[in-house]
Amino acid sequence: MNAVCSYFGISRAAFYAWCKRKDQPDPDAERKQFILEAYTASKSIYGYRRIGLWLSQYRSVKINHKAILRMMNCLGIRSVARRRKMVTKMSQLAIYHHYENILNRDFTATRPNQKWVTDVTYIATQQGWAYLSTIKDLYGGFIVAHAMSLSNSVALVTRTLKLAQEKEKVTDGLILHSDQGHQYTSHAYHVLTQQYSITPSMSRKGNCWDNAPMENFFGHLKEEVLRYIPTPTFEEAKQIIDEYITFFNYERIHSKPKQTPNQVQCLSSSP
Repeated sequence: MNAVCSYFGISRAAFYAWCKRKDQPDPDAERKQFILEAYTASKSIYGYRRIGLWLSQYRSVKINHKAILRMMNCLGIRSVARRRKMVTKMSQLAIYHHYENILNRDFTATRPNQKWVTDVTYIATQQGWAYLSTIKDLYGGFIVAHAMSLSNSVALVTRTLKLAQEKEKVTDGLILHSDQGHQYTSHAYHVLTQQYSITPSMSRKGNCWDNAPMENFFGHLKEEVLRYIPTPTFEEAKQIIDEYITFFNYERIHSKPKQTPNQVQCLSSSP
C-alpha cells in the first residue's frame, strides 16, 4: 500500500479517506438531478447562471451559481449556445484594410468604368440564407458582375471582382466603393484591387446612405421579383436573379435617363 500511495503521490490518510467517501451516497445527487432537469428543459442552451434562475423560478430551489458550475463540470455538461473563441496564430496575424470614403456620396460618373459600387445582400432560400454579391457601374447603372453563394465569404466578393475585370476594360483611376464588411477589409480583396489598379473607397461605419445606389438596386430586385416568389431553392433563386439582372441591364427603362443601362453605355462609346 505504501508503494502505491507513493507512486500516485498521495498520503495513506488521503487514500483511506477516499475509500470511506466512495461508498457513501453522493451528497449532491439531488441537486445534480435538478440541474440536469433545467439543462434538459433549456435544450442544452442554459449556462450555470440561467440554470440557477430557472431552478429558482420553476422549482423554488436556490443553489449558489458557483456550486452549479462545479456540478455541471462534474456532470460534463455546458451551454451549447456560446463557445469560447479560440485565438489562433492566424487570427492574430490577420491583416485588415480600411479605406477613405473617396466617393463621398458623389454618385455621378462621366464615363463607364469610372466609379463602381459593390455590396452583398441576403436572400432566403430552402437551403438557408444565400448571399448575392454585386458590382454596379454608376454610369447608367449597369450591373457589371454578380455572384451567388451559400457562404458570405471573401471568396464570393473576390470572385465577383474577377468576373467584373474579365467583362470590362478596367483602367487606372477606377473607384470601387463598398461598406466596411469583413470581405472588403480582407487582405485578399486589397491584393486584388491593387492587381487591377482599382482604388478602393469605403462607407462610413453603419451609414448605408454612403452606398445608396447599390442599396437601390437590391431594393428593386426584392420588390419587383423576389417578394412574389415563395421561398425558392438556391438554384431557382440563382436563375431568377440571373434573368432579372439581364432584364435590368438590357430591357428595364430607368426613369431618370429614360433609357436602359445598356443604352447609356452604348451611347458613351458612340463616335
